[in-house]
Amino acid sequence: MRMVLQRVLSAEVWVAQTRIAQISHGMLAFVGFARHDTKENMLKGLDKLLHYRMFSNDAGKMSLNLAQVQGELLLVSQFTLLANTQKGLRPDFTPALAPSEAQILYDMLLNAALAKYPHVQSGQFGADMQVHLVNDGPVTFILED
Repeated sequence: MRMVLQRVLSAEVWVAQTRIAQISHGMLAFVGFARHDTKENMLKGLDKLLHYRMFSNDAGKMSLNLAQVQGELLLVSQFTLLANTQKGLRPDFTPALAPSEAQILYDMLLNAALAKYPHVQSGQFGADMQVHLVNDGPVTFILED
């Protein structure tokens, strides 16, 4: 599982000219699943995401997690995170999990996130989404499991 976490002042997802998700201050997490991913490593990744200290304390040090700043979480599936870009000028998506299997893991991820944290929104799996965000910092991290 590969995640790109961005600290945001706001973020929203649009599908077919309709806003389907919106958060204010918090974290936007783009998530992609690899062929070897399992429910166990997805849950481990979620735990890391929820506890990742990417928010600043009063002294300006990144030492606070999402819950400590009462932020919101927006999850967005993004299979292109798994692209192999080592050769040529066209991405190879062979490392990505098949869409039908990835959707199962994404749905599990969303349900687990909602069970563990009350302020979760989601994009639409497999949809052509437009994501609007205001990155805070900018602060962006790549997490892999």
